[in-house]
Amino acid sequence: MQPTRILPDLQCSLLCEEIRQEMNGNFILIGIIGYVHVAQLPVTAFKLCVFNRWTAGVGTFTESVRLIAPDQSTMMRQSQVKFALKDASHNATNATVFTQIKFEVPGVYFVEVLVDDVMKLRFPLPIILAQPAAGAAASRVEQTES
Repeated sequence: MQPTRILPDLQCSLLCEEIRQEMNGNFILIGIIGYVHVAQLPVTAFKLCVFNRWTAGVGTFTESVRLIAPDQSTMMRQSQVKFALKDASHNATNATVFTQIKFEVPGVYFVEVLVDDVMKLRFPLPIILAQPAAGAAASRVEQTES
């Protein structure tokens, strides 16, 4: 008896600046992001991409990718896409692109990946506000006094 539906496994999920596909079908991920270090807030990210690879499933599914604010309740962005796996040995690759995301406050944001409303992965995206170096502040004071 052939199974008609098996929920897939999330083989990988990576946040990056750009996703490109070669002529042979292979993907190139550019600028894999673990955190964002900024000099001031608010800041707008031109583009954030989420690369997801699904495997070991059978059936038709809906992938949801969400960006959650540090308050843990505000959903900043959400994307949904349908995909199918005909056989458990197949895989499906989905690329989500979020554009013009405004980060207002520092803190830990989260990327959530779900399939058919089942959470498969939740990973942090720290937005870190850079503190001016102590020496830089002192030298600015000295220059204004002279």
